[in-house]
Amino acid sequence: MDTKRLRLDRSRSPVLYRQLSEQLASAIGRGELQAGERLPSERDLAEVLGISRTTAVNAYRELESQGLIRGYVGRGTFVCAASMVANGESHDGNGVSGAPFAWRGKLAHGAQRTLDPTLRTIVRAASDPSVISFAPGVSALECFPTDAFREISDRILSRGARVALGLAPSEGQPVLRRALAHYTGVRPEHILIMSGSQQGVDLVARCLIDPGDAIILDRPGYLGAIQTFRAAGASLVGWDAERGDLEELEDLILRYRPKLLYTTTTFQNPTGHTWPLSLREDVLGLVSRYRLPIIEDDPYRALWFRTAPPPSLYELDGGRSVIHIETFSKTLAGGLRLAWLTANEAIIDQLALVKLRDDISTASLTQLVVAELLSSGTFTAHLASLRAEHARRHQAMLSALDRHVPPGLLRYRPVAGGLYLWCQLQSGQRASELMLAAARAGVAFVAGEHFYPDPAGMHDLRLCFTGVVPARIEEGVRRLGPLIERRSGSLEQNDSGQPIV
Repeated sequence: MDTKRLRLDRSRSPVLYRQLSEQLASAIGRGELQAGERLPSERDLAEVLGISRTTAVNAYRELESQGLIRGYVGRGTFVCAASMVANGESHDGNGVSGAPFAWRGKLAHGAQRTLDPTLRTIVRAASDPSVISFAPGVSALECFPTDAFREISDRILSRGARVALGLAPSEGQPVLRRALAHYTGVRPEHILIMSGSQQGVDLVARCLIDPGDAIILDRPGYLGAIQTFRAAGASLVGWDAERGDLEELEDLILRYRPKLLYTTTTFQNPTGHTWPLSLREDVLGLVSRYRLPIIEDDPYRALWFRTAPPPSLYELDGGRSVIHIETFSKTLAGGLRLAWLTANEAIIDQLALVKLRDDISTASLTQLVVAELLSSGTFTAHLASLRAEHARRHQAMLSALDRHVPPGLLRYRPVAGGLYLWCQLQSGQRASELMLAAARAGVAFVAGEHFYPDPAGMHDLRLCFTGVVPARIEEGVRRLGPLIERRSGSLEQNDSGQPIV
């Protein structure tokens, strides 16, 4: 910023801070100050202009209240608004009236922590038919019981649309809670119906987390949970559950005094790892000594290929200190937006009250249809066919990687269920750079760095193998292989022959 262009007239009104704020706003409107540009500190600006620091502070406060700039502790003050010219608007040159309106500058500080567009990008890639997308965690929709879903929907609506189209209790339709209770072996009062498992994570965050609370969570782990807990102002502490070091976990508990432990124990996202029974029992024994609640996000436990996984933490704990989340997004379809949470009745009541604030009722018709799918046995039969198809696609992905990726450039291992392969680039190239090159070739995946609560995962990537038919898996991996080989060949080598990154 060229502060020499600022001219303050001490002989006239308005007061100096308002003259300064108007001139800065006008400079933003003309495009002389660009969105994202860092402004001088109040002290530096005051020194250059020969004004008091209070005047500079008041001018910046005026601009911040208008949403034109935003100050960040330890980072500085930045322009939030794009110029009038960039927005295709005219500039009238009349001070503040010539400045653009900037919604970004009006965002709450809490919202600023949630601006990572990764989840939105994943969903968009899934909806583009021209892209072979290994990015979103979706099941084989070709297996969806379309005819049964349609017939049940028609039957429910023909019996009377009032219940199907009206509001349901915030806790969920009683018929679905009863069906899930029978299916899972718990009492209906211990079940809360939700609009997707992501809502369950958000409810837990809003109900239990205060800004500054520490949370221990999987490292790497579910990126949606990382974003949600970060938005709640939590301090995130990663624990490598795959290594399963109990001494490390206890040390983290003692050092950070966390509010809760969040984990995915079965076919974990993104690694596909499943906790053995011994680790489940040992972790429950450890956290019980410290009275630490566990959030067990368990969306994949029904998606095993040959052998069912060990009992959930909730089952082993008897529901005393574990909140268990499951979803129909991975077993039926993500577009249904239907999940459930199982926990002690006392916390179910509190979570339902929190849910009531922004989601009065989960879609009634969907709940009633899924309740009948459960009670009729259709869902159980669907799961059997879905598991078989997922196993077929898992093998198709492994075979395609073996054929099209040169040996030694990508490390991965088979999984026993779930949706994902977790891969490590061995050449030293960054997964984010490969992701951009793959996007140009019409292939999408997620770079591993998004699954860590701290800077890590630069060479990791996640491939979802279940949402694409085998022929498309083959074609997608065929496009990826040369990109991996080309990028590895383009890296500089040091004297020892190792890539320089």
